[in-house]
Amino acid sequence: MIVRNIEEARQSDRLVKAENGNWDSTRLVLANDGGNFSFHITRIFEGTETHIHYKHHYESVYCIEGEGEVETLADGKIWPIKPGDIYILDQHDDHLLRAHKTMHLACVFTPPITGNEVHREDGSYAPADD
Repeated sequence: MIVRNIEEARQSDRLVKAENGNWDSTRLVLANDGGNFSFHITRIFEGTETHIHYKHHYESVYCIEGEGEVETLADGKIWPIKPGDIYILDQHDDHLLRAHKTMHLACVFTPPITGNEVHREDGSYAPADD
């Protein structure tokens, strides 16, 4: 059994911060924990817009707190996001995530990430075997 505390994780290398300051993510479950998923609590900071495109990962995102919107770039469709909403990137959707009020999001990735990934210029993470 694995038990972790988010505040303790935020005091370790499990807290990853975006270079541009748009977000931070506490990686509570990672690939080296042995599961087939990773689980993070991510904060998207108020007034930011982040381009994301997970070409190699399936992601589900549940909004715990805050308000914002997600826009799919293929069709320009915008969905408002508020507490209680989930969005699922089931088509590896190239998207923009905007926070109107700082959003606290619970994120599940499969395949799991290692925790050392950085967003590439196109918004994606490299595949696990890169």
